[in-house]
Amino acid sequence: MFRVHIYNGSLALVGKSGVGQAANHQHAALERTGVSVVTDWQPRADVVHINTVLPCSFWAARRARRQGIPVIWYGHSTEADFRHSFVGSDLLAPLFKRWLCLCYNQADLILTPTPYAAHILGSYRLRTPVQALSNGVDTDFFAPDPARRAAFRKARGLTDTEKVVISVGHFMERKGILDFIALARSLPQVRFFWFGHTDPALVPRAIREAMAAAPANLEFPGFLSQAELRDAYCGADVFLFCSHEETEGIVVLEALACGTPTLLRDIPVYNGWLADGVNVYKGRDARELRVKLTGLLYGRLPDVTEAGRRVAEARSLPNIGRALQRIYATLPVPARRAAPALRPRRRTA
Repeated sequence: MFRVHIYNGSLALVGKSGVGQAANHQHAALERTGVSVVTDWQPRADVVHINTVLPCSFWAARRARRQGIPVIWYGHSTEADFRHSFVGSDLLAPLFKRWLCLCYNQADLILTPTPYAAHILGSYRLRTPVQALSNGVDTDFFAPDPARRAAFRKARGLTDTEKVVISVGHFMERKGILDFIALARSLPQVRFFWFGHTDPALVPRAIREAMAAAPANLEFPGFLSQAELRDAYCGADVFLFCSHEETEGIVVLEALACGTPTLLRDIPVYNGWLADGVNVYKGRDARELRVKLTGLLYGRLPDVTEAGRRVAEARSLPNIGRALQRIYATLPVPARRAAPALRPRRRTA
């Protein structure tokens, strides 16, 4: 049986992020299509998946290459989506890009979720080939369910008629939290919820101050389990994702899978697979987002949720598992290979 090692040396640090969820998806997608998955070096695997870009992941890739095991590195991160995130991220972004290149060049193949992300990584002039493959979504777990809608509304003290808008993500400027707060302030008759959590030490002061001054109709309940998040998607009238930069957006796929009307900022990552008025709605700026948000809330825009669900179904975990197996057939499998040499440091006088 084919065996895949999903390296977990640093996954605990990102377990509540999209990267952690993507690794979970890989595990489930492979097992659903008959592939054996391990999370340690023994028994020996036929390929190693790496998802993070922490130092331990770099050395794990080099260890795999020394043992002659092909490495697939998931390109979840780019310099662009590192900016406007945590405290100091803009200052560190150029160094982060250099580190990304060093890491990604240890792989035999880089998988990144969308053609947009592949184009960005392609501009880095990496030695390693880059290919797009969605992170996927569990369309059996995330699915429309009126009972879950009722459960969410009861848990949050909402009536059947109250309009509810949700979003999910870290407390980052890049995620569009400032626009979300502004939209909540402009629609006081609507209930807004932002689900997620970020260590306060990593949240820029401007974001902390904006959250502290948020209007009464906006709540920040914190991190939700997958089951609680599924209820929230089912219970919401609109999933609003104001993010300025993404490599895909797993939460978007989850909302689509649950049949939640979805409104996104019109950014390039969605080009070619999510179309305004076809399977989602998009707004270029805060004004357009507000117009389309009210249109969705009050039934002035056509329902495109069935088409949105089909987008998610095309990226179901079994489909992703089968795509991965086709990719494995293209990887080099020599008996033993040396890891690429690190450049020696220049001596200084």
